[in-house]
Amino acid sequence: MMQAEDFLVELGTEELPPKALKTLAEAFLAGVEKGLQAAGLAHQGARCYAAPRRLAVMVEQLSTQQPDRTQQMDGPPVKAAFDAEGQPTQAALGFARKCGVELSELDQSGPRLRFVQNIPGQAAAELLPGIVDEALADLPIPKRMRWGAGKTEFVRPTQWLVMLLGAQVVPCQILSQQAGQQSRGHRFHHPEAVTISSPASYVDDLRQAHVIADFAERRQLISTRVAELAAEQQGSAIVPDSLLDEVTALVEWPVPLVCSFEERFLDVPQEALISTMQDNQKYFCLLDANGKLLPRFITVSNIDSKDPAQIVAGNEKVVRPRLTDAEFFFQQDLKHPLQDNNQRLANVVFQAELGSVYDKALRVSSLAAFIAESIGGNPANAARAGLLSKCDLASEMVGEFPELQGIAGYYYAQHDGEPEDVALALNEQYMPRGAGAELPATLTGAAVALADKLDTLAGIFGIGMLPTGSKDPYALRRAALGVLRILIEKKLELDLHTALQTAVNQYGTAVKSEGLVDQLQDFIFDRLRARYEDEGIDVAVYQSVRAVHPDSPLDFDQRVQAVQAFRRLPEAEALAAANKRVANILAKADSTPGAVDQSLLGEAAEQALASAVAAAEAEVAPLAQQRQYNATLTHLASLREPVDAFFDQVLVNADDERIKANRYALLARLRGLFLGVADISLLG
Repeated sequence: MMQAEDFLVELGTEELPPKALKTLAEAFLAGVEKGLQAAGLAHQGARCYAAPRRLAVMVEQLSTQQPDRTQQMDGPPVKAAFDAEGQPTQAALGFARKCGVELSELDQSGPRLRFVQNIPGQAAAELLPGIVDEALADLPIPKRMRWGAGKTEFVRPTQWLVMLLGAQVVPCQILSQQAGQQSRGHRFHHPEAVTISSPASYVDDLRQAHVIADFAERRQLISTRVAELAAEQQGSAIVPDSLLDEVTALVEWPVPLVCSFEERFLDVPQEALISTMQDNQKYFCLLDANGKLLPRFITVSNIDSKDPAQIVAGNEKVVRPRLTDAEFFFQQDLKHPLQDNNQRLANVVFQAELGSVYDKALRVSSLAAFIAESIGGNPANAARAGLLSKCDLASEMVGEFPELQGIAGYYYAQHDGEPEDVALALNEQYMPRGAGAELPATLTGAAVALADKLDTLAGIFGIGMLPTGSKDPYALRRAALGVLRILIEKKLELDLHTALQTAVNQYGTAVKSEGLVDQLQDFIFDRLRARYEDEGIDVAVYQSVRAVHPDSPLDFDQRVQAVQAFRRLPEAEALAAANKRVANILAKADSTPGAVDQSLLGEAAEQALASAVAAAEAEVAPLAQQRQYNATLTHLASLREPVDAFFDQVLVNADDERIKANRYALLARLRGLFLGVADISLLG
């Protein structure tokens, strides 16, 4: 019966980098588990603990002994191991030497020489130091530190090491620390050593010393308490996951406290205040029921103070200069109209071959007006928003808070009395900011967002800087996806070919325009393929629509959805096959088929198909004009029977050339009906 004990390793350090703490702990756990598996040491479960000054792994019911194992190595074939006289060959002697044994100790009973060795299992206590050492060496640490006079390197200087297997210390030295059972408590509340009596008591022993070792427990505690305090202030807290992780990694004993700042700062765009409080101070900001910033914030102290008012006052004192800076930048920017910043942008390069940022704004302005006309927006407002679209990049506010690009522009345009949709468009131009992110709400914003993306695509492609593999410095793939999402999800009608032609024309001789529009259109529509695959739409459906070259992404999508629905119909397979057959027949035709001559339709099956095709043409023409592709394909499904009967009973390639040509003409009309939606021959 194998014996098992709990195992604990805790490495104590100086404060670890908060953004990396969670990753380091998870990697430490993965490294220990990998080592245990490689050593064949069975265990029930394992988990990691992480706090600012410690990384720990606890393994439940770890086998205290490796199982014995047999190792075998195959050598040369027996035939090659001995010569005709039965003397061992060099191959046999070499194999014995490699195994470190006499030739007589090798197994010669099989087709090959074989060395079989029984390896007794080692004690876990002998293997654990090496496993832990290797797991720590493999941690993802970009830059390791050295400290004192030693040569040891780690992410931060090490302070202590606990290694227990059951109640016994595992004797070893790792990263300059001698293993023992002494941990340390909270830096201020319990700086003395803490004896860890057993691995199972680790969490409770540290809790007595004011340390919550479990990252997830601290995170939950902060999250719950912050929400309670926010509710007491009649607000709700902004708690980004990354900030919650970082704050959890900064404290061993979290105590959230409410602090406040002067109300006059609320005149500054709240995004700037939130940005500085979150990024620089690691505070949680509070919003009222209308989403407006409250003059309050929550800090998470690492101390359970007898006089929390002192901690609150300290944090309020620290945040004031930050908010004063934001207020100063905002007031500087308000001293002149937003439009004046374009003068500064005339000297800022957008791309060396494509002119300045101001040149880009002029192009975006003109293209946005053209697009607004197409999508039912206001061309004058779109042109105005395009002209102002880059102005906030030259503002003091965006210089200090780059993440406010677009948002600062919105506030300044509002201050200047610009129409609301123009102000909103200055922020909406950057939408969607990522996969699944929100889209522009206004038509003016949609027009500027589309114009900005199409202008970048046309310019960067036009100078030959195509994205390759993982390199896409101008985020052209994201731009193309953004264009598609805005047009399809907002159901906006835009002839992409014409819009791209307009974008390319604006660059004049700065770009190589030959074939550029088709190349851009292909690049944009190629992005749809992956989008549809994610939605579970078959590639063949996408290709059947791509084959008929729609110019509007919305139209493209409507066709794809219709073909996807058509595929579920019982007639779909037969009609796809028939279309494939027709396409092959027509491909062999010597000349373009003409009109169908009724007098040459001799057989009943071809007469039936001709009248069915004529009836279908009359039915689907108005449907196709209104882009009712679903209804069109559902209607065309009724052609299955006359089509099947035609191919069963009629010889298309008749001896009489006139009859043959007439049958080709009939099939061309049939094929044309389907091509009005998609090339469904590709579904077969």
